[in-house]
Amino acid sequence: MSLDDDVAAAVQQMRAERNIGVSEAVNELARAGLAVPPQRTKFVQRTFPMGARIDVTNVGDTLEYLEGPRHR
Repeated sequence: MSLDDDVAAAVQQMRAERNIGVSEAVNELARAGLAVPPQRTKFVQRTFPMGARIDVTNVGDTLEYLEGPRHR
């Protein structure tokens, strides 16, 4: 296993400050990261005009219009 430079630096800093081993430092840093709730951005549906000349909001009605009443 290899650690990125910034993570390795954080591990070394924690080891020096608290006089603990590598595994203990990595575990504590990982647990601290797991304790932080993920930041989520609000989903926004983007729409674009497609030039449709029929109302396609109801799929069943649209299929019936396009393929006839026996589309099912």
